[in-house]
Amino acid sequence: MRQTLKLATLALALPAAAALASDGTPSAETQAKIRDLLTGQGYEVRKIETEDGLYEAYALKDGKRYEFYLNDKIEVVKIEEDD
Repeated sequence: MRQTLKLATLALALPAAAALASDGTPSAETQAKIRDLLTGQGYEVRKIETEDGLYEAYALKDGKRYEFYLNDKIEVVKIEEDD
């Protein structure tokens, strides 16, 4: 029973880890979650990608450009304002 539980937990964790392991474009579902989060705060999302183990979202608000870094739980861990 414990072995089955361990395997089930591992099987659920692998897709999220794989999504962040490689650079590129996140899944459509992940992109939708990120867009919903940021547009709900008044940002216009321009681009979303995966790089260096994080999701990166490029967005505009009030004429300023921002770069958001999000973890695998779709939590913002860092925001940079682009010049």
